[in-house]
Amino acid sequence: MALTDPLGDMLTRIRNGQQAKKDSVLSPASKLRSRVLEVLQREGYIRGYSEDATGVHPQLRIELKYFEGEPAIKHLARVSKPGRRVYSGSKELPVVRNGLGITIVSTPRGVLSDAEARAANVGGEVLAEVF
Repeated sequence: MALTDPLGDMLTRIRNGQQAKKDSVLSPASKLRSRVLEVLQREGYIRGYSEDATGVHPQLRIELKYFEGEPAIKHLARVSKPGRRVYSGSKELPVVRNGLGITIVSTPRGVLSDAEARAANVGGEVLAEVF
């Protein structure tokens, strides 16, 4: 079965894993998913990730993060979907929870958080919002 939204699938796996209090979850590997996970790790929402190439298809093992038993990610949502792409300039990037959350943006300079994209003065496709 082909996935129409691979990034949305990974975000759903993270949400479901945290709801079930799992230590880690597996997701099929891709460059875009790895870049998004780098942003989540840099911002402190996950403990880390590693590529697991034991099977036929490479997998990403995502280590989830908890604080006093509660998940570090309270909200994780896909913004730009295959049926409705959402683009934003550097000046119009959405602010999540008055700056307490982040927006993940795919720019010509790579996948960045909203603060990094504003500092680099680049816009792009708004992939997800996290808080």
